Amino acid sequence: MNNEPYADVRDMYLAHSMFRREIGLAPDLVRGVASGDAERARIVADHLDLVDTVLRHHHHGEDLHLWPRLLTRGGPDAAAVVRVMEDQHEAIERANGEVRDRSATWRVTVDPEDGAALTDALRRLLDLLVEHLAVEEDQALPLIEKHITAAEWGQMVAEGGADLAPEHMALIFGMMAYEGDPETVRDIVAGMPPEIRPVIADLAAQAFARHAVRVYGTPAPPRTGARR
Repeated sequence: MNNEPYADVRDMYLAHSMFRREIGLAPDLVRGVASGDAERARIVADHLDLVDTVLRHHHHGEDLHLWPRLLTRGGPDAAAVVRVMEDQHEAIERANGEVRDRSATWRVTVDPEDGAALTDALRRLLDLLVEHLAVEEDQALPLIEKHITAAEWGQMVAEGGADLAPEHMALIFGMMAYEGDPETVRDIVAGMPPEIRPVIADLAAQAFARHAVRVYGTPAPPRTGARR
């Protein structure tokens, strides 16, 4: 492994910005749905389901591919960080489970009390997630750059998207690239299969713009992904 290149973790920052933005904006989305407006509630709930799916795949990939390797290779410092990461993932999944349950209820009832309960659950999830992403960026990513190879990182990324709906792939990349560093986005595209490289950036941007119009009423929702 000594001669292998190590992981380029820049794409992780794109994912983190997406989660900060989409979950940060979610409470206002729910609050903005009028009582009984089932069509609008469905649009918002579908959006929450998509973000939930991406977040669960993201954390599952880390749990499967990163933390066991850091435990083996990184020594006591890495072990301490991994324990924090795993504990935070468990807390986030519990909060995310509450969001899923309350979103499913609200989708059906479109009742203001159910919407308020969902909004509260989203705020709790956001608080946990913001803390977790900051710790991961400060403590885990530097260890990953030292102990996880580029091939192992690539395997995690590939498997993470393997069972996502194909029609969502361009949208998800567009969600990630929306606030992404342009150089990082270009480098990610350069590593994609050659048949999609010339078109994926435009397709992703268009897919996110269409989605954002449905969800936010604008192709350019607030850019809130910067670390708080």
